[in-house]
Amino acid sequence: MPDPLTHTGPFALGTFRNSAGAFPGLVSGARVRDLSDLVPSVRALVEDWDNWLPRLDELARSADGPWHPLTALHVLPPIEPGQILQSGANYRKHVVDLVAAEKESVHGATPKEARADAESMMDERIRSGVPYVFLGSPRAMCGPYDDIVLPAHGEQHDWELELALVIGRPGRNIAVEDAMSYVAAYTICNDLTTRDRLYRPDLKAIGTDWFTAKNADTFLPTGPFLVPAAFVGDPNDLRITLRHNGVVRQDESTKDMIFDIPQLIAYVSTTTTLRPGDLLLTGSPAGNGAHWGVFLKPGDVVESEITGLGVQRNTVRSGQ
Repeated sequence: MPDPLTHTGPFALGTFRNSAGAFPGLVSGARVRDLSDLVPSVRALVEDWDNWLPRLDELARSADGPWHPLTALHVLPPIEPGQILQSGANYRKHVVDLVAAEKESVHGATPKEARADAESMMDERIRSGVPYVFLGSPRAMCGPYDDIVLPAHGEQHDWELELALVIGRPGRNIAVEDAMSYVAAYTICNDLTTRDRLYRPDLKAIGTDWFTAKNADTFLPTGPFLVPAAFVGDPNDLRITLRHNGVVRQDESTKDMIFDIPQLIAYVSTTTTLRPGDLLLTGSPAGNGAHWGVFLKPGDVVESEITGLGVQRNTVRSGQ
């Protein structure tokens, strides 16, 4: 496991707390420069991203200003987003596994037939389909090292590690070929789900209850940092790895996304105007707890890592 405080590039951004309160910070190595004398929040900084980015580089190389040891600070979610857009069913292997399992258990297909049918469906979706996106609540966010608190209702509490991007400038009806210019930075999100609260038996025709299943307090560990897009390299070639009690459960490349980041941005911008600070989650790869038949219990430890973005480490406890 790499050092959880490391990230790619010369600096990153985050929100931190010490005895004086919360503040936006510039992370450079093992130290954090308090930016509250210059800007009220990371969100405000992202809202003027093009002007701030070169200045941040200068500040990271300067000894001036209030600097703190990173290890002495409580790491909060790095940004308060305007809206959280979440992509579902966006990793090919993950969706193929789910569809094939249903074809076997419900329709009696052989494993070979089920997988072939599922792969054919995904190929057609790639050719002619569109992303599936829903909204999440910012109130579900918690810090990258905070405890995950299991809600009183439900038992099948599951993990879904995802690459998330932060929008850096406003846009509507964004063209695919222009979409990457709207990305300011990347971070890590673990989009937790209570599986046995996802479907409402009293409202079967309505389908999934995303609010109840996904938006419990602490169900979106986010961070530790915002790493500027310029430092991340190819976001379609990052490794997503999650360990549950030391066992690797998710380990996949972002290459497996069905709809890549430009397609996701273009799609959501046909419905909503994207604004600086909006958070867009790009989907979770195969290896959720439902796949393994293992769900989160009090005392569990979840370690989540994406190439160059740092590491989360969350201990699970009961909220009952």
